[in-house]
Amino acid sequence: MAVVIITARLEKEINKRFKEESIAIFSLMRDLQNEPKKGKEIGVIGRILIKELKYKAFRFYFITDGYKIKFLKTDELKDLIIKFVRMSDKNSQQKVIDEIKKVLRDLGEEGF
Repeated sequence: MAVVIITARLEKEINKRFKEESIAIFSLMRDLQNEPKKGKEIGVIGRILIKELKYKAFRFYFITDGYKIKFLKTDELKDLIIKFVRMSDKNSQQKVIDEIKKVLRDLGEEGF
């Protein structure tokens, strides 16, 4: 079972924007504990894999260890950490992806 972490900034933004609907969003994110290979791959910076989950018109971006996701079986991903870092709507999608890549290049995973 993978560990899902949601940054405080993102959690606050989700609660503010979605109110009661945020429960469904957090549930969708927590589903990755049992299905860590879920989500669309966006890019790779070093060994860090950037993926997204869709919810209606919004995207939620998370980072994880790309090596483990690609080569290990789902039941072997016990120590995998999945960290949700940003969200966007369809209009700002590319801007947010570029921002995530820049932070990873400059500061690494600790930048979040």
